[in-house]
Amino acid sequence: MPKGRGIRRITTVMNRLINSPKGFKAAGVHAGIKNQKKDLALVISDRPAVAAGCFTKNRVKAAPVLLDKEILTEGRAFKGIVVNSGNANACTGKQGMEDARAMGRKVAALAGCQPEEVFVCSTGVIGVMLPMEKIISGIDLAWSSLSSDEESGIAALEAIMTTDLLCKSAYEELSLNGSKVVIAGMAKGSGMIHPNMGTMLAFITTDAAISGSLLQRALSGAVEDTFNMVSIDGDTSTNDTVLALANGMADNKAIDFDDESYQAFSEALMRICRKLAIDVARDGEGASKLMEVVVEGAETMADARLIARSVASSSLFKAALFGADANWGRILCAMGYSGGAFDPDGASIALSNSEGREGLFMNGSPLAFDEEAAKRILSQKEVRVGIRLGSGAGFKATAWGCDLTYEYVRINGDYRS
Repeated sequence: MPKGRGIRRITTVMNRLINSPKGFKAAGVHAGIKNQKKDLALVISDRPAVAAGCFTKNRVKAAPVLLDKEILTEGRAFKGIVVNSGNANACTGKQGMEDARAMGRKVAALAGCQPEEVFVCSTGVIGVMLPMEKIISGIDLAWSSLSSDEESGIAALEAIMTTDLLCKSAYEELSLNGSKVVIAGMAKGSGMIHPNMGTMLAFITTDAAISGSLLQRALSGAVEDTFNMVSIDGDTSTNDTVLALANGMADNKAIDFDDESYQAFSEALMRICRKLAIDVARDGEGASKLMEVVVEGAETMADARLIARSVASSSLFKAALFGADANWGRILCAMGYSGGAFDPDGASIALSNSEGREGLFMNGSPLAFDEEAAKRILSQKEVRVGIRLGSGAGFKATAWGCDLTYEYVRINGDYRS
């Protein structure tokens, strides 16, 4: 792991972590994959849970991704998730698949369930075989420390991290037909992040009673507008996975239809994913600034997403953001090669944040903007790029990214050391 990357622990309130919904326990331990830091986590439900998942679209998929896609079938109940960091178990052939299955079998033996009822995830270096003796011992250690307390939730969060500096968690409470329902999430991701996710893992637990098909529908919709709208460096990973487990222990009236309860649940899940996605962007490797790109007035939602993601992914604009250079031509250029339809003569671009707003380009023509004011905006920790497409029908999309710094190169120049 690169030198100088320490963990910024989160401040928690009332155990608002992955193990805060009823019936969920978590653990995080040091199994020995990494030299010192925690590297193996468990998230276990007391009651079998329905599940949903979204996975990388990279043609090269890690063994645990292939396994999880195989076992994620509607109607099957799941007991939990085992995750290791420090080793991606990707591009490891038949042995990698057997190792992933062995992780599931070990947890299943402890949980008293079938191996197909345990999700397996890995993150870290590609092309290195898992140290299975250490992992199996680590699973025993983690199982013995499973708990619903705050310390265990934080330990699980820390155990899934690689080059992350920021612990990423989210929490929502809502009332469904008089029953309190809790949704909690945690994620890791700092580099190799690009639309269609990246080296990113996200896990969501809820005590809501909801059908598997509607949970999948809600998760897929949330991922499309959150995790799939983040770009750190233009690389889509082999391992990215988002999993959601719902064990029904809130005893709410089951969500079986697209009704008000489903809409309320979906909106809360969207907020969970949005918060985690923004945390991933904020914590981009070497990043010093969070970029939010908002496109309005597009002819279709697909156009809006393409344009927003293209600007957030532009290496040239990310470098300009690092240098606080209001080089709006790089924004317009990225819009032009995005594949999204728009009329350049009707496009406008502005920068804004707590320092104010500065228009750079309006209705196809450059503005005589205040360079110093623009520089002050771009020098802040958070910068919003506002893009309006005058000829569109009003579709809107938001993407998130970060600046491109010298530190990013340093981190990835010695990632395996």
